[in-house]
Amino acid sequence: MAVPRTAPILVASNRGPVSYTLGEDGSLTARRGGGGVVSGLSAIGPDAGAVWVCAALGEGDREAARRAGANHLNPGDTGGQQVRMLDIAPDVFAAAYNGIANSVLWFVHHLLYQTPVEPVFDAEFAAQWAAYETYNAAFADALALEAVDDAVVLVQDYHLALVPGMLRERRPDLRIGHFSHTPWAPPDYYRLLPDDVAAGVLRGILGGDRAAFLTERWATAFADCCAAVLGAEVVRGGDGVATAVRFEGRETRLGVHGLGADADFLRERSRRADVEERLPGLRAQIGPGRKSIVRVDRTELSKNIVRGLLAYRRLLETRPEWRERVVHVAFAYPSRQDLAVYRDYTQRVRQVADEINAEYGTEDWTPVALHVKDDFARSLAAYRLADVALVNPIRDGMNLVAKEVPVVSERGCALVLSREAGAYAELGEDALVVNPYDVEATAQALHEALSMGDDERAARTKRLAAAATALPPQAWFLAQLRAL
Repeated sequence: MAVPRTAPILVASNRGPVSYTLGEDGSLTARRGGGGVVSGLSAIGPDAGAVWVCAALGEGDREAARRAGANHLNPGDTGGQQVRMLDIAPDVFAAAYNGIANSVLWFVHHLLYQTPVEPVFDAEFAAQWAAYETYNAAFADALALEAVDDAVVLVQDYHLALVPGMLRERRPDLRIGHFSHTPWAPPDYYRLLPDDVAAGVLRGILGGDRAAFLTERWATAFADCCAAVLGAEVVRGGDGVATAVRFEGRETRLGVHGLGADADFLRERSRRADVEERLPGLRAQIGPGRKSIVRVDRTELSKNIVRGLLAYRRLLETRPEWRERVVHVAFAYPSRQDLAVYRDYTQRVRQVADEINAEYGTEDWTPVALHVKDDFARSLAAYRLADVALVNPIRDGMNLVAKEVPVVSERGCALVLSREAGAYAELGEDALVVNPYDVEATAQALHEALSMGDDERAARTKRLAAAATALPPQAWFLAQLRAL
């Protein structure tokens, strides 16, 4: 039985606003998620008739999707949002998600390959790419069924790069936008992909009316790839900035929406009881009279945690005056542990932290306080106590941690920021900017940050917080809707 066309606004993303756990007795427990898209969708209100299409990620989700059938999930589980969860075959999902999205597209856009030995595009890759196409087609089919005539569809991220083109074939009446939350690779690196795949991803996104990015830099790189790979025409404004791509008789407009931090939420959330409960423990780890360098990341390869630890070790080596006067509070939450390269990286993070503590630690001072268990309340407590925030990714679409710490910091916080983070475009003027590969320069930046006077640190923090909250999630989401 076909789903009736009822939705004037649709959002599509791999991860939805709710996840389910399947109990031994067959019961389902729902857990609502957070993040910018969840916050953004709430901005349009429950009466707008918006529908969110997402994938079932685990067995609990799949069971919930099976029970819902062609219907939406129970609105009591989703905070009142209409959600269609797709039960995509587990082997197809795994090949599309881990094989292509996270092990190929993510690696290309974050420039992560060790090119002497990888990538290798062989028969296994071809099978995974076919699964990625099947996975994207499932989303296109569901969106086509749900959307009323002339509906607006916002497709999110690299998992669903083919959806706009597929959906255009099914429903040419729709207004379709795609938003990339990652960086976009420059043409020479992007062309590591097989020619047909490189072209297919671009054609997929160009199926939309609009392709949007977190920074102008990423939008420009996308346009350059369209020109280099497809021979497309790039339309530029008077200032030379790419504004659209013309290809095969269609024009796809380019947009930039720099997702910001939600100041009201962060300030309220960081004062709740569970955060207050964690403050004494963190203060004890740091110790009286000591300064703190805080980082909060997943152990994701692009986050560059190991080089951050090496820079801290170099600081202690070359600036002995900081020994026993500073603690590096490092939150490294395990990520994508079903991939061996991520498990190895997580282990390397632990190893370097242990080495620093063994080399420099004393009876009264542990130089690195490494936390690997995900705990949002504890992260917010660390934000409040931070004297220095270290955000040094190899490459990052935006990096919201760089935007969140200045909002929550109690005494003002110096920001050491990689120039390869998207946040650099908005925050670079008031941050201490580093080349993420340069451990020596990062150590020097940490010294400068720790040495910064209170007045200067407070003034910088105020300006950073203002820039960081210029486009909070709800405004970011509505800006995309209006642009379509």
